[in-house]
Amino acid sequence: MSTRTRIAFLKGHGTENDFVIVPDPENTIDLPPAAVAALCDRRAGVGGDGLLHVVRSAAHPEARHMAAEAEWFMDYRNGDGSIAEMCGNGVRVFARYLQRAGHVTEGDIAVATRGGVKAVHIAKDGDVTVGMGRALLPEGDVTVSVGERTWPARNVNMGNPHAVAFVDDLSHAGDLLSPPPFSPAAAYPDGVNVEFVIDRGPRHVALRVHERGAGETRSCGTGACAVAVATARRDGADPAATGVPATYTVDVPGGTLVITERPDGEIEMTGPAVIVAEGEIDSVWLESATGA
Repeated sequence: MSTRTRIAFLKGHGTENDFVIVPDPENTIDLPPAAVAALCDRRAGVGGDGLLHVVRSAAHPEARHMAAEAEWFMDYRNGDGSIAEMCGNGVRVFARYLQRAGHVTEGDIAVATRGGVKAVHIAKDGDVTVGMGRALLPEGDVTVSVGERTWPARNVNMGNPHAVAFVDDLSHAGDLLSPPPFSPAAAYPDGVNVEFVIDRGPRHVALRVHERGAGETRSCGTGACAVAVATARRDGADPAATGVPATYTVDVPGGTLVITERPDGEIEMTGPAVIVAEGEIDSVWLESATGA
């Protein structure tokens, strides 16, 4: 990385799930894990839950096979620099950036991710809808615990594992700093995201979530989808059986998402996406931060 390199960045969030955005259409910027972690550091860097590396699909070896379907690839990185397949809140912010930069307009677009091509709709009112795929509902009883309390949980897989527990009060989830114990261990061999849910009204719920490896977060898109599906089944609603979509409003600590499960099983997540700042990364700092 040259000391004279000018690296543009933006900062955005979706229901307070926040991201550093690095536009790099031709995939010319080297972003090793240490660089991503430095940029996402909340005290010594820009700060973010993750990083959205914006690359044309045709310019990225992992996305070239999707270039005919989607011009843009969301090369998503976790805040620690590790690579992740998908981030629902991140896709909305990614789409908002593409709109802001003039690459797309409102309406339907396709975004390539490591989890496949995602259908995205940018509405006139500013909200962004993302197709999140289908939920799997593995069989078997699961429980989660906090302190002396234990609840039955619904096992929902949104491409990542979730345990959804309905509670009387969100404070019963505790501090969510450490992973809530679950049983049986075989249900989630690689750990699990745990959602604690209360009812707020007809088809309206609120959650707190412990994301595996991250602790409590302000928002979890796949978690909100898992909660909507689990709540629908609890309420006796199964769109695949009835042919009627099920829509739930899901309050997360950072805002509100609207989740719709369609009769074909596809789940759509609608919510805000905000760009809050843009500027330039000091490339000399980035080199020193990454030991380059």
